[in-house]
Amino acid sequence: MASEVNIFSGTASRYLAEKICKAYRTDLGKSVLLKFSDGEFETSYDETIRGNDVFIVQSTFSPVDNLFELLLMADAAKRASAKQIVAVIPYFGFARQDRKDKPRVSIGAKLVADLLQTAGVTRIVTMDLHADQIQGFFNIPVDHLYSSFIFIPYIRSLNLENLVIGAPDTGGTRRSAAFAKVLDTDLVICFKQRSKPNEIGRMTVIGDVKGKNIFLVDDIVDTAGTLTKAANMMMEHGASSVRAVCTHPILSGSAYERIDDSNLAELIVTDTIPIKKESKKITVLSTASLFADVIKRVHTYESISTNFIY
Repeated sequence: MASEVNIFSGTASRYLAEKICKAYRTDLGKSVLLKFSDGEFETSYDETIRGNDVFIVQSTFSPVDNLFELLLMADAAKRASAKQIVAVIPYFGFARQDRKDKPRVSIGAKLVADLLQTAGVTRIVTMDLHADQIQGFFNIPVDHLYSSFIFIPYIRSLNLENLVIGAPDTGGTRRSAAFAKVLDTDLVICFKQRSKPNEIGRMTVIGDVKGKNIFLVDDIVDTAGTLTKAANMMMEHGASSVRAVCTHPILSGSAYERIDDSNLAELIVTDTIPIKKESKKITVLSTASLFADVIKRVHTYESISTNFIY
């Protein structure tokens, strides 16, 4: 007998899971999060999942409770005899800790990978990992989706002349170069030097931006310091306009104020993380249809290669 599909959601990503279920044309699975007075919590399923393919939608942004809730849901599914437990993690937290860049530090991304597998997760579906090598931290299949599938049609729809793709820092050069290749545009790169974490000391631009409509490309926008400083600098160098596409809108600290006060004409993000407040400069594109299609293909063992642009 063929297994059925059950899509469940953690607390933090219910808004997205509901949209995924609507695109999939199914109902969101029934689960319960029981909280105790001391802050401890317990997860359980209110329907049978024995022998079924269980998909748990949960981004692991702050606080860490979101990650632990996902782990508990995976463990509960394993103990309820689910056939397959797929963690759909639109935003994979702790991904910036992918290596030892100084002595005596943890590699948080590897620890999270180990925890997910120990909890019983048999497959990962995620989007725009901060570092591609994180896929190698897992001993289970990882479907790594790219937001370019969503962003590039939007960029094309604007019909901007003299379009140029920009990398807000040297670490994002590969991602930006992929966009530039698909869109057949030139590439400019911002070079920054940090005085300390989340604070930029000096920034310069490599390439010609005069008279160009720039699209900065990044996977994460956190404090928006790099992004807004790059946009302001490019406008000072004669750019016609500067926009940005960033997959995961963490937007912490003074990010919203920086964006509103900057020369950014528009910041386009996805709904992998819910934005905390509205801004006239922020446009949110949904990932729901993409994740729904991938869930269907994973369940039926079909290829997902058509969901990739680069």
